Amino acid sequence: MIRVAIANQKGGVGKTTTAINIATAMAATGWKVLLIDLDPQGNASTGIGISAAERERSAYDLLVDQAPLSECIQPTRIPGLDIIPATVDLSGAEIELVSVENRTDRLRTALAGDTQHDICFIDCPPSLGLLTLNALAASDTLLVPLQCEFFALEGLSQLLQTVERIQQRFNPDLGIIGIALTMYDRRNRLTDQVAEDVRSCLNELVFETVIPRNVRLSEAPSHGLPALVYDHNCSGSRAYMALARELISRLPAKRKAA
Repeated sequence: MIRVAIANQKGGVGKTTTAINIATAMAATGWKVLLIDLDPQGNASTGIGISAAERERSAYDLLVDQAPLSECIQPTRIPGLDIIPATVDLSGAEIELVSVENRTDRLRTALAGDTQHDICFIDCPPSLGLLTLNALAASDTLLVPLQCEFFALEGLSQLLQTVERIQQRFNPDLGIIGIALTMYDRRNRLTDQVAEDVRSCLNELVFETVIPRNVRLSEAPSHGLPALVYDHNCSGSRAYMALARELISRLPAKRKAA
């Protein structure tokens, strides 16, 4: 199982929207997908249609109580897509894990025995605390959603420095599979300028596909549905399907064959 962390310490850049819809798109192409909600807000869980009452086991149980992976996985309404949801208890995990031995390896250890999924997406909280460190230590690669605005560039430089530190201390094999430009608005000149600046600095690391600002993308979570299910013809859904195709093309050949 290849493990992809979806992270950016800046909030509001489209991490959860990307996690939900890229996972759905991959499942639609025949991949067996696991989505892990590591954000205490639990937006990925809600956005995929898992209500709070349905979350019997969660990422908290997996990390803190070391519950078996199989007991924490729940099916979703999307064929081929399973989830480990988040609950409000996860907000206390950062404090509870501080004194635990190997506190940054809890997720990596938990995922080591998964043989039923082809790919795992981890939706990280908008911070660089222990939850995100667990995700980055457990992952093969990192997908970075980046909002097309000025302050996002500052956050990106900090994230790249963090990745270097993670590589040095916890996970030398961690790479960045790509940067996805989100909330793209062609009517805004600054949007174009930010996109040009990011591409000039990071070149092929930036996905060709850009995710536009789209009302249907914003509406879908309130219905407990990915945008690809809520309205598969909207511009946002088409963009995420194109992004999934690009992502698949960047995955190692042996993983694609599996």
